[in-house]
Amino acid sequence: MSDGDDARHTSTANATWSRMLAGNRRFAEGKAEHPWQDAETRESLIDRQTPDAAVLACSDSRVPPEIIFDAGLGDLFTVRNAGHMVDDAAIASLEYAVAKLHVSLLVVLGHERCGAVAMASDGLDALLARATAEIEDSLAAAEAMDTLDERIAEHDSIIMRQIGFSVWQAREAELEDAADYERVHIARTIEELVTRSEVIQSALAEERLMIVGARYQLESGKVEVLSF
Repeated sequence: MSDGDDARHTSTANATWSRMLAGNRRFAEGKAEHPWQDAETRESLIDRQTPDAAVLACSDSRVPPEIIFDAGLGDLFTVRNAGHMVDDAAIASLEYAVAKLHVSLLVVLGHERCGAVAMASDGLDALLARATAEIEDSLAAAEAMDTLDERIAEHDSIIMRQIGFSVWQAREAELEDAADYERVHIARTIEELVTRSEVIQSALAEERLMIVGARYQLESGKVEVLSF
């Protein structure tokens, strides 16, 4: 890819993200325009789609990306599950958006008061309690803590395996606020996508794709842009 192609893709991704954030400002201020939702737009999309961005978001009913970014039909290729977890289906869907639909931007969207993160936090507390139960010796307790990573990785629940590990990582960094758990999980989601998907790795390396992290705030309606 030439330097000109790199610059063009970067410019397109930045323009798309700026447009999405402008839409979010309209939404948060109660001035949503609800663009591209008419019959003419619907009919123009019958044979093809050319979304500007892909969004991996939480399934929470209060956080629909098309609404909070004041977007329209055909604008966003959206993949949603509880806690924006990275599984095979999510990866395959996002790879389709990158490789076939040629989106230049991938947004990982978490949110305030995420129920999946809260569930993982509670599950981690229970796991810690079981790991140290009836252990009076401090050395044995320390050994139990040393194997906690393995206990999380082998847990039956995918929420614990993925989000629980994010919460544990946050606590290891001495972060105890739910908002910080959510931010760390967004960062880990991005890391997981890049690590597990060769398609996304290649697109990033060739500067055909930009990934951003964001956290939606329920109270204000605004999207917090995260940098990692």
